[in-house]
Parts: sequence; structure tokens; C-alpha cells
Amino acid sequence: MSTGTAPARSPLLRWGLPRDPAASSHLAGFLVATMTTVILTRGLLAATGFPQLGGGALHVAHVLWGGLLMALSLVVLLSFAGPVARPLGAVVGGVGFGLFIDEIGKFVTADNDYFYEPTAFLVYLVVVVLLLLAEALHGRRPHHPVEYLAGAADQAVAGLAGGFTPRARAQAQELLAAAGDVRGAAEVGAVLRAVDDDAAEVPNIIDIVSAAVVRATARIVTARWVPLATVAVLVLITLGGVVRGLGAWIAGTDAAWWVVAGLLSGALASTGTAVAGLVVVRADRLRGYLLFRRAVVISLLVTQVFVFRLDEWSAVFGLLLDLAVLGLVTAELDQIHQAQARARRVRGEARAGESSSAVV
Repeated sequence: MSTGTAPARSPLLRWGLPRDPAASSHLAGFLVATMTTVILTRGLLAATGFPQLGGGALHVAHVLWGGLLMALSLVVLLSFAGPVARPLGAVVGGVGFGLFIDEIGKFVTADNDYFYEPTAFLVYLVVVVLLLLAEALHGRRPHHPVEYLAGAADQAVAGLAGGFTPRARAQAQELLAAAGDVRGAAEVGAVLRAVDDDAAEVPNIIDIVSAAVVRATARIVTARWVPLATVAVLVLITLGGVVRGLGAWIAGTDAAWWVVAGLLSGALASTGTAVAGLVVVRADRLRGYLLFRRAVVISLLVTQVFVFRLDEWSAVFGLLLDLAVLGLVTAELDQIHQAQARARRVRGEARAGESSSAVV
């Protein structure tokens, strides 16, 4: 049995609540499904003249379909052990939540106004709050070794029932390796080795989509002009949002002065951070792209919030461009981290070879 020690456990771990190492991916899938559903729902309804299901005094609002899909996602997540059901539950739940939150105007107005002017702002604000909550839970503290061990054991639960594909086995082994020599690691490793090979696997829609995005963006980010283009697009998105927001405010949009102040502050912070990244990217590519990512995040979490309040649904175009830039920046950061990992592995193998030669 492994007798290794690990850092002190948080209250969540003592309560038996380890964080899922794959939670960030699942939550991102949930939020992307939510926003995509809202945008598509509004677009389809506008294109078809806002039809209503039902007749006479009956109106089957799509909030009901959203509730049914959220209930279905809970049934799936509560019915199956192991990690396989979570991506499906995240996507189905995100679609359901999107249909639900799209009708928020009906529930905050006395006359059940679906076209309530700040609806886009409220929807986007809810998504931002959920994103910040996810970041607080999973982005600020590194995972404890026992959380990686719990993730490996969770993979074993699915493997014992259905076997491992090569991808699933590699994923489980990576989690076990990240756990290190903590108590129980040897036992979980023995369970993983006992799992049979099996080629059948439920497709993970979140992994499929994210892998396709990474492949597409990886071909682009290798070009030398990408950093300059990234900053140019960010600045244009920001300026476009400011112009649209100020234009709507001057035209008479019902918004307080602090909304405009927040828009301008976010725009200045995002633009300044992007320019700072451009200054350092040639000398330190990692630091430069981290600054680019910070600039996009500021735009998404600050600037776009106020643009949505001032310019309603036309702000969706700026949001989509921000997300495209974030995809490019994330792809480059992934490549930088992979290159660093390969370099560390080569240095480690070199040191091991030198040690062997010295012993001989």
C-alpha cells in the first residue's frame, strides 16, 4: 500500500466533495450550450414571426421545454455512475437552461413581456456570474492529489463496467500519475490495470467539439502575423462595442451613467492589456499570450456586459468575435505548454542518461 503524504485537505475534501478534474470542460460545455441555445432561439423565432404553440387560451412557452430538458439532464446524471454521462448531462442541461433563461423577461415584468429591453443584458449577466462561480471553484486553486486520484477511480468505475478504449485508459493513467504517491494510489492503479480493453465508447460531444476547434485554430496560430492580428481584432471589437453602446445611449437607451462608465473602463482595460501583450510577445511568447487571454476575458466579463445593456441583441456579433479570439489564444497557449512539457521531458531523459553514464 502506498504510504505517501499529501498537502492538507480542504473542508470540501473532508466532507467528501472532491472536484472533478474534468469539471471545467463540462461547465464550459454547459455555458456554451446555454448561450448557443438563446441565440438560436431568438434568431429562429424572429425568422418565423414568433409563432406560438397551442391555441385559444393555451400557449406552450419554450420555458417548459427548457424545464423538461433540465429535468432530463438531472435524471441522466443521477442515474448513471462514473464520468460517461456528465458531458451529455452538461449539454442537455445547457440547452434546457438556455430555453429557460431566454424567457426571463416574462418573469421580471408585470405584463410578462418577452421583449423586455434589458433581457439580453440579464441573460449575459447570468452566464457571466455562472462563469465566475466556475472559475472560483475550479480555476483559482490547483487540484489536490487526492482529487486526481478520485478522478482516476471515477474513470475506473466506467471501465469496470464497459472496458477501456486506448483514449480512456490513457486519460485514467494521466490522472493517476498526477495523483502521485498518495494513499490508495497503488490500489487504484491495480484496478485500472484489471480493466479489460474495449473499443466501444459513448461519444463525448464536448471533447469532439473542443478537439475540432483546437485542430482548426492550431493551423492558424503558427503564423507570425497572429499576435498583431489578435490585438487588432480585439481593439476593433472593443471600439465597435464602445461606438455601438455610446450611439445607443445618445439615441435614448434607458441606462444609467455608470453603465457607460463601466463600458469605457472595460474597453480601456482590455485594450491596454492587449497592447501590453503585443509589446512583450516577441521576447516572451507565453507571457504575451497570457496577457492576450486576460484582455479577452476582460472584454467578455466587463465590456460585453455593458454593451449588451446598451445595445441589446446586436452585441452578439462582438461576443462571437471575442470567443473566436479566445479560441485562437487558447490554442496557442496549449501549444506553448505542450512544447514546454516536451522540453522538460527531454531534459529529464538527458539527466537520467548522464546519471547512468556516471554510475557506469
